[in-house]
Amino acid sequence: MLRRTPCIGICSTTYGDLVCRGCKRFSHEIVGWNGYDRDQRGAVWARLLDLRAGATRHLLEVIDAAALREAARPAAAEDQDLHLLAYELLRQHAGADQPAQPVLARLGLRVVDQTFPGAVEDLLRLIDLEFHQRSVAQYERNFRTPAE
Repeated sequence: MLRRTPCIGICSTTYGDLVCRGCKRFSHEIVGWNGYDRDQRGAVWARLLDLRAGATRHLLEVIDAAALREAARPAAAEDQDLHLLAYELLRQHAGADQPAQPVLARLGLRVVDQTFPGAVEDLLRLIDLEFHQRSVAQYERNFRTPAE
């Protein structure tokens, strides 16, 4: 179930960014959000979820889908993208400054870069950075103008 808005309360568009560093929407989508109809909002959500899944896939691989789905029970839908599911489960494990490797092993995940020594929070920051870079690239490709 999607939230009412992708906003996470960290808006960088007020400082001039054309792509928000918080929710990754384009500035004109943030401004126009309350006037969007269901289809327009759905298109924005679909793009954001696709970019987040791609960013997660870039850094993590699912090595045991059954373990991942089991860790998410009963909340996960059977057809939910595994990388979006992995991202949400990692968010649930953030905050305790836990090393990522034991958490990933329990969830049936592996970091693509085997030298990654960090905590779950570090991995989430890398995913967020990749997500932002992909959002900026899409903005620049669609509007043929630098976003930063």
